[in-house]
Amino acid sequence: MEVPVGSKISIIRSRRVITGNTISPADIIIKDGKIMGIQPWGKQTVTMGSQLLDAGDRVVMPGVIDPHVHVNEPGRTDWEGYFTATRAAAAGGITTIVDMPLNCLPPTTSVSNFHTKLKAAKGQCFVDVAFWGGVIPGNQLELVPMLHAGVAGFKCFLISSGVPEFPHVSLMDLHSAMSELQGTNSVLLFHAEFDEPSRAPTNGDPMLYETFLASRPPCMEIAAVEAVANLCLKYKVRCHIVHLSSAMALPIIRKAKKAGAPLSVETTHHYLTLSAEKIPPGATYFKCCPPVREQSNKEALWNALLQGHIDMVVSDHSPCTPELKLLQDGDFLNAWGGYLLTAAWIISFLELCKNSWLQLVGYTSLPEQ
Repeated sequence: MEVPVGSKISIIRSRRVITGNTISPADIIIKDGKIMGIQPWGKQTVTMGSQLLDAGDRVVMPGVIDPHVHVNEPGRTDWEGYFTATRAAAAGGITTIVDMPLNCLPPTTSVSNFHTKLKAAKGQCFVDVAFWGGVIPGNQLELVPMLHAGVAGFKCFLISSGVPEFPHVSLMDLHSAMSELQGTNSVLLFHAEFDEPSRAPTNGDPMLYETFLASRPPCMEIAAVEAVANLCLKYKVRCHIVHLSSAMALPIIRKAKKAGAPLSVETTHHYLTLSAEKIPPGATYFKCCPPVREQSNKEALWNALLQGHIDMVVSDHSPCTPELKLLQDGDFLNAWGGYLLTAAWIISFLELCKNSWLQLVGYTSLPEQ
């Protein structure tokens, strides 16, 4: 919930308040729409003109931050827009999202395009929203102006993004972009997969998930993560690997961090809850890129997460219209690869994490006004 400026609520009281790694009775003190402190349960008195909100045994927790969301507005609003995306986020306990620079039209790759996106979002947001910019070939001179305009950082692809207006970058493009970003304290996000033109074409039944899985093997991620780690060490620009699916790339990230690279990594809920062996034939709603991998890989991701080698869990919420998933054809190779994360999935994931989940998600206090 949000306690806005001017509200009479000055205390939120619950027997189950989450602070750090503990759950205990507490009073949350509110002033001018912000949390001012957390006090022992029942110790605070309500002053004249103020109100107490007694939540009883309901859990009161920090709102979740989801820094990897594709809202798609403007341009592909039939996939989803800010009105529905941010309401769904609020329903799942997410108080802040950071919107990716694609698959909207135009993509957020220039200051002008960023202003178009801001205009589209105005008046439609039920949670706090920030925005990533994008790096594509030839737009390196737009990066610093976009930072000044308010983007949180930048996303790029090392392989085809799936949409023509957001082409992937070459290593030469990255050298140019990272030279521009040196000294800015910005962050560059990487979809870390390299295509392999020399690799034999994918054969097999397109309705079988194993056929799609074979088309994007772990070596594509490993090679891309290696390149990112080297660039990060060279330029000392903050770098972030998005939606890591292969645990085999983690030793590269750990080695780079140890060497002083300002490098971080995320994984997603679906890589932690699904496994390739259990995906039925033709069930293209399970398709995402990089792909969901085997059970053994899922267990390795969990171990890395609990050991602190993975920095955060995000949704990569990326909806599309139903026909793009080719549900009637069941063609994994040609179906759109977006994933829709529902509020119910978020809640069930948090239940799965149980006592350790606080270490697995980013979170914030009540939104600032």
